[in-house]
Amino acid sequence: MPHREHGGPVSMERVAIVVLDEDRERALEAVARAGVVELDLHAAGSGESDEFRRAVAAGVRHDRLVGWVGWMPRPAHGPLAETLAELGGALVPLKTPLGEQPPTLIAHGASGTSRTLVDTYGVVPYADVDPAKMAAAAYIVMFGMMFGDVGHGALLALIGLSMRWGWIKGLARFRRTWLFVTLAGVAAMAFGALYGEAFGPTGLVPVLWLNPMEDPVPLLLAAIAFGAVLLAGSYATGTVNRVREGGWAYALYSRAGLAGSGLFLALGLLAWGLISSVLALVVVGSVLALTSVVLIFVGIVSSEGGGATAFLQAGIESVDSVSRLGSNIISFARLAAFGLTHAALLAVIWEGTTSLWAPGWGAAAAVLIFLVGNVITFGLEALVAGIQALRLEYYELFSRVFVGEGRAFQPWQPPLPPERDVDADGRADDAPSPTPPLVPAPAPSAPHRKD
Repeated sequence: MPHREHGGPVSMERVAIVVLDEDRERALEAVARAGVVELDLHAAGSGESDEFRRAVAAGVRHDRLVGWVGWMPRPAHGPLAETLAELGGALVPLKTPLGEQPPTLIAHGASGTSRTLVDTYGVVPYADVDPAKMAAAAYIVMFGMMFGDVGHGALLALIGLSMRWGWIKGLARFRRTWLFVTLAGVAAMAFGALYGEAFGPTGLVPVLWLNPMEDPVPLLLAAIAFGAVLLAGSYATGTVNRVREGGWAYALYSRAGLAGSGLFLALGLLAWGLISSVLALVVVGSVLALTSVVLIFVGIVSSEGGGATAFLQAGIESVDSVSRLGSNIISFARLAAFGLTHAALLAVIWEGTTSLWAPGWGAAAAVLIFLVGNVITFGLEALVAGIQALRLEYYELFSRVFVGEGRAFQPWQPPLPPERDVDADGRADDAPSPTPPLVPAPAPSAPHRKD
């Protein structure tokens, strides 16, 4: 697997750690302190309660040599190889076993905010493109479209900044997501400006594009068109992932690969041809749709091993692929629906505010209605928009980007005694023999998670 610094998980390699038998404890201690190797210790059940000594006992011996195998990030190979060489050992690259997927290690940025959505969904398979930044951008735009209001967006952006700077102590624990929340607020402000909404139809900002209450149909069509663009991106990413996972043949027959992408394109051509009355587009779309459905059918039959049951299942799932694609596109209409709901609620509050406005108690009642109504609408609509954007992200988009889940990289780091000074011969100062005694850890660590 080629080294990938961008677009996917950190490049991993299969390695063997080989040392002289008398140096095995010192070598493993160096590996544990480095914390860059995931050792295969499935057979380490020698009855030892100490994790380190179980690993020592799990080494494969041949004459005077002992070795372990595992996974590690390719960029960390050099430093660990030098450390082991000083102890008389070696770090040997191995071929990836056929059918085995390397563990996934993502190189997080300074904050890792953009990874929130993907990490919550699951572990990115090692061979796949990491869509974290694209997913975050799509979510923010979808949220802004449903929560479009300059005033409410500004409040949300302020909440995000308060997470960053600790203005509100109760929000300090959410500091990692401050940029995500702030950008969602900025997106809501941008759509609010397009809608002419600022705490409702107050007239504080002009309508730059359309008024949701007056032009719901154009807003609905825009939401579906935007959803189609997002689906196109998810199909493109999914196709790249299928090629990385199993080659072009696998991608050709996959519903989340070339076959699915062809069906999506065919649906677009058919819609375009029917709307514009262009027969050529209808013919091309029909042929492409039929070809894509046949490929999906063949792919399902092959994966199920053939037989009458496989043919029946392939027929049902092929029809389901067509109907589901149509429903997935229409599902993005909720971007307009909830944007319209947000505008309608604020319009009701503003109408109540203006109708109550009068000198004296009327003004106080109007202000109270305005404040309480906006607070309730802000909380309710922020929650609804957040959930609906998450639903579209996971069910409509990620279902095409991923067809499985990866396994997180878990470096071997058992409890160890404090580091000891080592002399020129590689022997610890307190070591009475070539193999220094291991000081037991005060308590065994938690076992590795089983995937």
